[in-house]
Amino acid sequence: MVGARYGRGMAGLPQLPREADAGGRFVRQASRFLDCVQPDGSAPYPAAAGRYRLYVSYACPWAHRTIIVRHLKGLHDVVPMAVVDPIRDERGWGFGAPPGSDVDPFEGFRFLAEAYRLTDPAYDGRVTVPTLWDTVTRRVVCNESALLMRVLDEAFDAFTDTRLNLRPPELIAELDALEDRIYEAVNNGVYRCGFATTQAAYDEAFAVLFRMLDELDERLASRRYLLGSQLTEVDWRLFTTLIRFDPVYVTHFKTNLRRIADYPNLGPYLRDLYQHPGIAETVDLDAIKRHYFVTHRQLNPAGIVPLGPALDWSAPHGRG
Repeated sequence: MVGARYGRGMAGLPQLPREADAGGRFVRQASRFLDCVQPDGSAPYPAAAGRYRLYVSYACPWAHRTIIVRHLKGLHDVVPMAVVDPIRDERGWGFGAPPGSDVDPFEGFRFLAEAYRLTDPAYDGRVTVPTLWDTVTRRVVCNESALLMRVLDEAFDAFTDTRLNLRPPELIAELDALEDRIYEAVNNGVYRCGFATTQAAYDEAFAVLFRMLDELDERLASRRYLLGSQLTEVDWRLFTTLIRFDPVYVTHFKTNLRRIADYPNLGPYLRDLYQHPGIAETVDLDAIKRHYFVTHRQLNPAGIVPLGPALDWSAPHGRG
C-alpha cells in the first residue's frame, strides 16, 4: 500500500489554507456570483452587444471553457475579453507582468479583485476566473464557469448567427449526470490530488481520478464524443482538463499512473477535440505551464518550468 509505506499520517502545508479540510483534502470554494444574462432583455442583466466583459486566464481550465464557447459562438465583438497574467501572487489575478504592472483595457483594473470589491466591499473569498463583468451596473455578474458556458452559448443568439446546441434537450439528464461525475473525479479530482496535504487524501483522490479516466476511455471506444456523435458541453469541460494533464498534472499534481497519451481512446479523443476548427488557438501551453509551476510555490518552491514533455496534438486521431 502506497500510504502505508510512505507515512499516511504525515501532513504538509496546504497551498490554499481556506480550501482544505482536517483530513488534508482540498475542498474547492463555491462560486459566489451566479446571475445570468437574460436573452429576452429582462433586468437586471439583459443581453446586449458590448455591455459585458469576460475576464479570463489562458492558463486556467475553468476560464478556458468559456474562451472556447465564446470563440465557437463568434462572440468576439459581442462580449469583449480581457486576459490576466498567468502568474498569480498573494494579491490574486493581475494585469501585466509582473501582475499589477499594467491595467486592463476596459475598466483600468490592475487586479481583478478590484471588480469584486466594487460589487461587494465585504467580499473576502477567492477571486477567480472566468468572471463576467457588467459595465452598466459595474458589478460582477457571474464567476461560475459552467454557468457562463451556458450564458455564452444561449444568451447572445440575437447577436450571432452561430448555434452550438451544447445542451441538446433530449440529452440534458444524461449530460448533467455525467458532468457531475467528471467534475468530482477529474476536473476537480486533479486538484484534489495536487493540493492534498496527507497521503490518505492523495490516495483517495488518485484512485477516484483514474477509475473515472479508465471508465471514460472505455466509453469512448464505442462513440466519437462522450454522448455519441454530437459535441456537447461535457466534451469541452473535459477537454480543458485533459489538455493540461500530460504537460502539467502528471508531474505537478502527481497524477502519474498513466498519461492521457497512454490511453487508446482518450488520447486520440483529445487530439480530435484539439483539431476542431479554432480550438488550437485557444490553447496557450506556455501560459498554462508558467501558471502552475510558478504560481504554486508550495508544490514547486524553485518555480522552475519544465521544458517538456514533447506532445503532438496535431497527429492524426483516427476518430470519426
